[in-house]
Amino acid sequence: MLPFNDEDEFSLFRYSRTMHQGNQTAISGFILLGLTVGSEQQLLLFTLFLCMYLVTMVGNSLIILAIISDTHLYSPMYFFLANLSFTDICFTTTTVPKILADIQSQNPTISFVGCFTQMYFFMFLVDLDNFLLAAMAYDRYIAICHPLHYAALLNPKRCALLVVVPWVISNLVSVLHLSLLSRLPFCDQRVIPHFFCDLEPVLRLACSDTQINNLLILIVGGTVIFVPFVFILVSYALIGTAVLNVPSVKGKWKTFSTCGSHLSAVSLFYGSIVGVYFLPASSYSAERDKVAAIMYTVVTPMMNPFIYSLRNKDMKRALRRLLSQKSLICSW
Repeated sequence: MLPFNDEDEFSLFRYSRTMHQGNQTAISGFILLGLTVGSEQQLLLFTLFLCMYLVTMVGNSLIILAIISDTHLYSPMYFFLANLSFTDICFTTTTVPKILADIQSQNPTISFVGCFTQMYFFMFLVDLDNFLLAAMAYDRYIAICHPLHYAALLNPKRCALLVVVPWVISNLVSVLHLSLLSRLPFCDQRVIPHFFCDLEPVLRLACSDTQINNLLILIVGGTVIFVPFVFILVSYALIGTAVLNVPSVKGKWKTFSTCGSHLSAVSLFYGSIVGVYFLPASSYSAERDKVAAIMYTVVTPMMNPFIYSLRNKDMKRALRRLLSQKSLICSW
């Protein structure tokens, strides 16, 4: 994260004061100051986020196209992976284009409607990502612990339910948070020390009591995050027990290696989520919050295609076939 110097901080403070004092009637939203930098750092930061965004879009799109085009990948594991890649594309698109526009224009404002829309999709896609990781853990548990019943337990109908139900739950949770937030009055000072509209920073700007909102975050948000996380932990505990019963070391490694990609993605996702939302309020740090947010909003979606393809022979073969077909079409 690129820190502000004293001159930058003074300029940002003066900018926000001017917006509120000199043009009261023009205020129709919030000011995002999370990634406002000096002109000498502007090009570097813009290029960095643009490259990460393009890698995320291309990588996840290739994963989806490879799964659709290769019939050998028509299995529950790759069905969930395709949904995860699609979610990551939408997730990154929720924040990064706005970040790029703010860096380029140096006018990091967002309307109330824009802010609430961004929060809706952000919360919806974070929760959906969370549920899809749990569904993928369930897939690995069934594949390793109950391989003979894999086709019956993960039939197309159940796979569809494992995707549709999280969509419904994630949507309801997002609407619930925003419906309560929309009832709050906001003070004149509407500067958000973040690079996108997130629930916690926006709540800090409310002029009235936010106890109900905070309680909702703790109960509903905590449940939506921790129930799938505990489900993942239990799944891998059972997988670990099953792997220990495999007689040969080679067999143990081969069995558990099928979970390596998913474990890497889970560690990256939940590690950064905990760093943002579940540390004590007394240890809150705006800079740490922004760094952790960048990890799970930009870095994790960018890394997932590499995590799931580099160690997966079937995926690598499908990607090579897809790219060879594309190059053949281009040559014509």
